[in-house]
Amino acid sequence: MLKIGITGSSGSLGKTLLIQNKKYKFLKFKGDIRNKEIISKWVKKNKFNAIIHLAAIVPIKVVNSNKKKAYDVNFLGTKNLVDILVKEKIQWFFFSSTSHVYSSKRHRISEKTKCNPISYYGKTKKLAEDYIVSKLRNNFTKYCIGRIFSTTNANQKNNYLVPDLKRKIKKVKKKILLKNLNHYRDFISMKDLSKIILFLYSIKFSGIINLGSGQKVHLKDIAKIIGKKYRKKIDFKDNNTPSYLIANVKKLKKIYKKKLNTKIEKMIF
Repeated sequence: MLKIGITGSSGSLGKTLLIQNKKYKFLKFKGDIRNKEIISKWVKKNKFNAIIHLAAIVPIKVVNSNKKKAYDVNFLGTKNLVDILVKEKIQWFFFSSTSHVYSSKRHRISEKTKCNPISYYGKTKKLAEDYIVSKLRNNFTKYCIGRIFSTTNANQKNNYLVPDLKRKIKKVKKKILLKNLNHYRDFISMKDLSKIILFLYSIKFSGIINLGSGQKVHLKDIAKIIGKKYRKKIDFKDNNTPSYLIANVKKLKKIYKKKLNTKIEKMIF
C-alpha cells in the first residue's frame, strides 16, 4: 500500500482527510514541525510516496497574538520539511496554502491574480509558497500548492469565524449586535476538500490551484442561519467597505468533475 505522510492531522481538515481515505496508508507526524531533526528522522524512516503538509497556525486572532510563533511554524516549519524533500525521492508534496495570499479587493480571484496578502497569516503562507517553488521547481518531487478558501464543519475549533459566531450567538439570551460582517467569502466543505486533495495526489497534479467552490456567501447570511438555529435575534452594524475572497475555480473544474456541496447550512451544523 502506498504511504502518505501527513502533518497537522489533529486539525479539522486533517481529521476529515483521514476519514475520507480508503486507499492509502497515512502516517502522522506527531512532533514539532519547527524541529528539523525530528522531521528528518520521520521522513527518512518511512520512505513516503507523498507528504500532505497541513500543519500551521491558522486563526487570524491566534496568528496576530504571536506573530513570531506563526512565522516559525508556517514558514520555517515548511522550510525545514522542504529542505529534507530536496534530498529525498518523494513523488508528491501537497502544501495547504490560503486565499489570504491574495488581495480582498477583486471579486473573483484566479491563480494568475497578483498576490498581495491581506493578513500576516497570508504573508507567512506566501513566504512558504515562494520557498517551495524555488526549491522544488526542478526537483524530483512534484509540488502542489492548494490555495484553500474558506471552510468549516460542525467540529471546527474555536477562534475560527463560524465556531466563534456560533458560540457568541448561542450564549446570548435574546438579541445580539454583530459588527463587521459585510464581507463575502467562498466556502468549500471539508469533506469535498479532502476528496479533492486525494484526487490531486492520484493524478500527481503539479503547480498552484485554487481550492474553493466558486460560490459567494455573505457572512451576514451565515450569522442569520446560526441565529435561526438557536432562535436568537440578530442586529448588524455594517463596516463601510465589503471585502471579497471568491475563487475562480476554472482550473479545478477542468480536472475534478464531481459536484461540490455548496450548501453552507450543511457545513455549519
